[in-house]
Amino acid sequence: MVAKSLIKNKIPIDVVIPWVNGNDSKHKKKINSYLNDKDIARIPGAYNTRFVSVNEIKYCILSILKFAPFVRNIFIVTDSQNPNVEKYIKNSFPDRLNSIQIVDHKEIFEGFEQFLPTFNSRTIDRLLWRIKGLSNYYVYFNDDIFLIRNVKPEDWFRNRRPVMRGSWKFRPWLRILGNECFKHIQKIYSKYDTINLNPSFYLSQWWSAEILSFKFRFFRSEHTPHPIDRNRLKNYFKKHNNLLLKDMVFKFRNYNQYNTVALANHLEIYEENFFFAPIQTIYFKPVNRKKNYVSKKIKLCTINNAIKFICIQSLDLAKREDQEKIFNWMDDILNL
Repeated sequence: MVAKSLIKNKIPIDVVIPWVNGNDSKHKKKINSYLNDKDIARIPGAYNTRFVSVNEIKYCILSILKFAPFVRNIFIVTDSQNPNVEKYIKNSFPDRLNSIQIVDHKEIFEGFEQFLPTFNSRTIDRLLWRIKGLSNYYVYFNDDIFLIRNVKPEDWFRNRRPVMRGSWKFRPWLRILGNECFKHIQKIYSKYDTINLNPSFYLSQWWSAEILSFKFRFFRSEHTPHPIDRNRLKNYFKKHNNLLLKDMVFKFRNYNQYNTVALANHLEIYEENFFFAPIQTIYFKPVNRKKNYVSKKIKLCTINNAIKFICIQSLDLAKREDQEKIFNWMDDILNL
């Protein structure tokens, strides 16, 4: 089935998933060597929820194998860790064991070892195209993104060009101005010399568009799988090595860093790629919600056949009963 799909579509499609197990004592020790307890509260990019895992990676991978069987390889990018998903693959998709590849940070940071270790997802994302053996056509996932219905290759690539999901937004000048004002006020009253603004998924995409001289609006993507043309990104960074290295020194996500996926999208638009599609994603954030929040979200996914993707953020902070409700639902979808 996989081979026929690849032949039919003529291009191999891979998936890349950056992953970290923040529960690992060695990883905690590594982070703490760059922080102290007082710093954690002051550096938004160091919040524990960015690293803690409740085994979302299991459902992420199994959902890809079930609903996107044409995917050739799944590359899991880690910092000397292993998600240990073999037993799940063996039980449900034994013929796909060789499709799962573990890639260490040392591989993608070859030649840039001075930036290791890093706990900065935006820095890591910037170098994913350097994975050895990666197809020119790959889809970027976070481990909290899952497929819930069948996906076709053309949902992600058409005429060998990535399909982008999102919407056009005006330049967020009011938000930028407000953040700068807040920063100046904090400097007056804070005892610290450095003020760290919260890294914004929204603004990081504007920084990316601004790099490519978009002046009045930008294409904002959402929390969904993101198809990327590896060669386009690779060639751009080869011509703009200074941009590749920009702000990579930050060990944790920083307010001023651009978003690599957004940069790739705006490169596509700059090169006259106008393959856009509906978002088709339902976003969950089951933290401090009403009792029926998760049930309503699940029902919405169930009755709307157009929904193919879900993103469930900060699941580690959700109530145990909500976690179980989500996992039980995913077990049913995946026939586990």
